[in-house]
Amino acid sequence: MKERSSGRNGLRQALAANNLTALLAERVMGWTVAPDRFLTGKRGWTPRWKFQPFKRLDHAFRLLDQLAPEKFTMGATEDGCFWAKVRVAGTTGEAHESSKAMAITFAVARALGIDVEANG
Repeated sequence: MKERSSGRNGLRQALAANNLTALLAERVMGWTVAPDRFLTGKRGWTPRWKFQPFKRLDHAFRLLDQLAPEKFTMGATEDGCFWAKVRVAGTTGEAHESSKAMAITFAVARALGIDVEANG
């Protein structure tokens, strides 16, 4: 998934990221997904556009902290890409992406068994 893109492919990628964000919000954060917001419990909510783990590193780390993985490692390659590896309940998820936030978020999703596209 690339952060910026145009045309139908860009729209498809944006929708995929939005759907994956909603799925992670449910499974990891324990939030309920509503059409324009996440219900965070105890009558609290946040607009969907405010939780962006693919773009914001602090949000990606928030997912990771909530997940409490058995093991987490990350690093960078010589060409400036980032990689992350997350192990949860014996299942490892890995990702190599152009941003730290994307690498962490994809690795979390894969560790949970969510099928996500490879970076194109």
